[in-house]
Amino acid sequence: MPTKWYVLFEHAAGYALFHVNEFEEVGMMLPQLEAATYDLGRFNSVVRLVSFTPFKSAVQALESINAISEGVLPEDLQHFLDVTVPKGSGKKDKTTLGVADPKLAAAITEALGITCTHVGIVPEVIRGVRHHFTNLVKGFTAKSSAVAQLGLGHSYSRAKIKFNVHRVDNMIIQSIALLDQLDKDINTFSMRIREWYSYHFPELVKIVPENYMFARCAKFIGNRKTLTTESLSDLEEIIMDSSKAQAILDSSKSSMGMDISEIDLLNIEMFASRVVSLADYRKQLAEYLRSKMSDVAPNLATLIGEQVGARLIAHAGSLTNLAKYPASTVQILGAEKALFRALKTRGNTPKYGLIFHSTFIGRAGTKNKGRISRYLANKCSIASRIDCFTEKPSRIFGEHLRQQVEDRLKFYETGDVPKKNIEVMKEALEEYGQQVLEDATENADASLKKKKKKKKRKAAEMNGEQHVEEDEITTLEPPKKKKKKAAAVEDAVNESVVPENGEIPKKKKKKSVSMVEDEDMAVNETIESENGETPKKKKKKKASE
Repeated sequence: MPTKWYVLFEHAAGYALFHVNEFEEVGMMLPQLEAATYDLGRFNSVVRLVSFTPFKSAVQALESINAISEGVLPEDLQHFLDVTVPKGSGKKDKTTLGVADPKLAAAITEALGITCTHVGIVPEVIRGVRHHFTNLVKGFTAKSSAVAQLGLGHSYSRAKIKFNVHRVDNMIIQSIALLDQLDKDINTFSMRIREWYSYHFPELVKIVPENYMFARCAKFIGNRKTLTTESLSDLEEIIMDSSKAQAILDSSKSSMGMDISEIDLLNIEMFASRVVSLADYRKQLAEYLRSKMSDVAPNLATLIGEQVGARLIAHAGSLTNLAKYPASTVQILGAEKALFRALKTRGNTPKYGLIFHSTFIGRAGTKNKGRISRYLANKCSIASRIDCFTEKPSRIFGEHLRQQVEDRLKFYETGDVPKKNIEVMKEALEEYGQQVLEDATENADASLKKKKKKKKRKAAEMNGEQHVEEDEITTLEPPKKKKKKAAAVEDAVNESVVPENGEIPKKKKKKSVSMVEDEDMAVNETIESENGETPKKKKKKKASE
């Protein structure tokens, strides 16, 4: 019997299996097949739907597409193929499955033993199935297909973005790019303000050569003719040097600069304030980058510095990509043009790229720069992998790796043999284990305290009492004082009520507990007086009862 050919098509709505008629003859007529992919009538004579299984939910569709993109065979697809694809009984009776992804084809062959292929006319058949899919599957419309594709595409992209956001390296990439741009802009603007303000006060450049301080001084001084001894103290606060402030004051009185109008001076002051605000924001951004690097890649930042580590991450694209690079790639990362130029001209290849900005290479001798750059790249590769794949970030490994580079520099200078890498890593692992244990105990103690507080609150709520925390200091009046106050108020009310006879019911005052009881006793007294008994006797009877 001839070989049976099938094609698997993964859609956003589910899996579909198609049978290809006369596969070998179709393969001989590849140009005709390419033309028939857009003609439904001609394409139906080649391809026939065998089975279609839809996804039960959007979550299942997302899990399946994630597994397929990674080259893993999902369980639902394995069950679908196991049921629908017939297995060949012998050498003559063979079954071949056409798949778009070669990784998925290898996984299917390994799991089910079905011969798979992704070359030949398989791409053309899959392209035709994709084009005519809504017409090949019954009960399926173009609108429902578009909705399924849009929903799965959004969820798939959102899942990938969430993974990147979890690593937070995107913020580092944007921060270091903005930091480099700010450095260029501030340098350009500072040169512009120096040139512009020097028309009016040229001596200030020699006294205050720093760009940031010059912009602040230009903003503060404005018109040099208005500078007096009264503003000398404020100028000292800006420059932090009394001699320079006095020199500015002296030179302003005998300056060779031209006079300037108020409108021009106003524009200079506005521009100087912008330069100062940009420089201040640059400091804040550098601090933000330092905090982000300490959270995302603490070991790499401790080893090579925050800015150099951030440039390595940005150039690699992400922390995960940097962790995948070998040490030889990390060494020349950023010097790709020089590398390919050297390979083309058969010259000397570069020894370092972005890691040249590290202090270690600057401290090394001329002969040892290449060796220390190779050693530093090795340690950077280790640090980036630890930062990428560890669950609880810590600076311990970065500190030990930095000490290793320091010892290597001493070895090049003095010949002192440093420790082996295995010994250093064992020490770092012990310290890291102790730190993790301490953090776990602290978290456990905090959780126990929270549980105890919750139990106390619940018990107090069950008893109808108000729970008071240990930290809170409250002054509560004793219950006796409260009773006395209540009794005094009630006595005052009773005294204000005088009977018609003019007598004050003193005994009623002693026995009155609440206003309700007083009213009941008054009613009883009126009833007894009608019977001819005195209220005193009634009180005695009540006492005896």
